Amino acid sequence: MKKLFIVLLSIGAFLQSCTNQKKEVSKDKPQEMKNLYDYKVASLDGKEINFADFKGKKVLIVNTASECGFTPQYADLEKVADQYKDKLVVVGFPANNFGGQEPGTNAEIGAFCEKNFGVTFPMAAKVSVKGADTAPIFKYLTEKNLNGVKNTTIMWNFTKFLVDENGKLIDSFISTTKPTSESITKYLK
Repeated sequence: MKKLFIVLLSIGAFLQSCTNQKKEVSKDKPQEMKNLYDYKVASLDGKEINFADFKGKKVLIVNTASECGFTPQYADLEKVADQYKDKLVVVGFPANNFGGQEPGTNAEIGAFCEKNFGVTFPMAAKVSVKGADTAPIFKYLTEKNLNGVKNTTIMWNFTKFLVDENGKLIDSFISTTKPTSESITKYLK
């Protein structure tokens, strides 16, 4: 009986040391970003977009493309950006992930958006929104383990992500959801 007690005590001590080692290893892991304000990205004009500058406003992030059937949504994005400018910032992210519909350079994309749709809201430099080279901000927006809300698969251009005034994801919207849709604007009223 005494030997059994000593064996159990030894096993318990061994298991405790294994548990302690796991805790120590997990302390060394880097903290994952869980807030939009942790991100900075290059803009179309080579400057920087710092999302911390948008604290206190909602942010609508959209993956865009110049040669897409949804490209006319640029006009609605500009309308929403202007209509709710006191409480919302729209940020476009050109991406060439779907059908090669954003083949241009950053300068060409910027000229296209301004000339054809009068875009004045911030536009990021061209990024990838899916695959192995996904931009970190889109990993945050699409992965529940990072954003704490939901997983989203970006199926096409003009997928939208609405983030609240505290940098937390509210929801995502598929390409066919217009920026002026009640699905989005109900959060802006």
